Amino acid sequence: MKKDKITFKKGIYNLNKEPNFNFQLNRVIMWNEGNLEDVKEISNKIKDSDSWKKELINLGDKAVSEKRIKEAIAYYRMSEFFMYDDDLDKVRYYKLAVDMFYDYYKEYFNDGTVIKYKVPYEDIFLPVLYTKSSGKVKDTILLQGGNDSYMEELFFVMIYLSQHGFDVYLFEGPGQGGVMRIQGKHFISQWEKPVKVILDYFKLKDITILGASLGGMLVPRAAAYEKRIKRVIAWSIFPNFLSVILSTMKCSDQRILKLLLKIHAKHIVNLLFNIATRKDPSVEWGLKHGMYAYNAKSPYDYALKLNEYKITDVGHLINQDILIIGASEDHFINYRIFSEELNCLSNVNSLTFRLFTTKESASNHCNMGNAKLVIDTMINWIEERL
Repeated sequence: MKKDKITFKKGIYNLNKEPNFNFQLNRVIMWNEGNLEDVKEISNKIKDSDSWKKELINLGDKAVSEKRIKEAIAYYRMSEFFMYDDDLDKVRYYKLAVDMFYDYYKEYFNDGTVIKYKVPYEDIFLPVLYTKSSGKVKDTILLQGGNDSYMEELFFVMIYLSQHGFDVYLFEGPGQGGVMRIQGKHFISQWEKPVKVILDYFKLKDITILGASLGGMLVPRAAAYEKRIKRVIAWSIFPNFLSVILSTMKCSDQRILKLLLKIHAKHIVNLLFNIATRKDPSVEWGLKHGMYAYNAKSPYDYALKLNEYKITDVGHLINQDILIIGASEDHFINYRIFSEELNCLSNVNSLTFRLFTTKESASNHCNMGNAKLVIDTMINWIEERL
């Protein structure tokens, strides 16, 4: 493939009436280099996880037959998104997409633009991609994704940042990408542990850390303990994972679930979650995948685990500069919980909160629809702090 100037697509399309399927179909196009016309052809055929898998694999096969490898990577990668973790095809198509990715984009690695590392961590390794600034170095950024992240999806964000004066290390930690899918390492809430290992390995200090989605909680948490981090960018409002889940529910349902968890009504919580999964395929996928990723044995245990993933208990330890970025129409996160996050950050050096809106085409989760605007905002913020 020919290395082109990095550009980001703009806009959001109405492709499926179910909000999460619609978002993820847009993700195929906006973040994974999929083709709009391809996706339009299958978008209304997707009703559940099984039809998602079938249609995306079919798109991938068609793209391969037509030698459109870039698009095939997108379809195979996202085909596994709604596969359940006991489905053998999940690892198969993940590996297929990743292998195709590194072959298709091999020029970046062959000419040294990007270097791939394996950093030892406990009984596994953490994959890291490194790219050096194309000019004078302004800062070093440690970049990561979130809950359903894989680092290749942020590849061109990394390249774009390097073209604007930053050395960038992009990594996957426990629970993410191949670290979970291939190496079997589940999420941990003590994110300072993998971050410390990477900072030690590359001898990094005075850096900016940037985390998307769940990364918006993980990176501030790491910064609470790791003071080689000087600037923090939380690319999502994320004070507490349980709060995020509750924020999408009706107020009455929130109160009931909080009470049931408080009185340890395990069997009732499990029953209610199981009823919800039968009504909504997205809930079923989210629950089953979440229980696997967080190594929880039941819905009740999963809810308790989620409450460990928070910054509200360590917010007072964060004394760096921090930028928090929200989205006004995020279907995963009700932006109105931002006050829970801001209120716990009592000792930060500076605090900037930016809410992107529909008028900016950036109101969706992780501001999908106008990535350039958001990333440029991050760059400007770093430059101001420096």
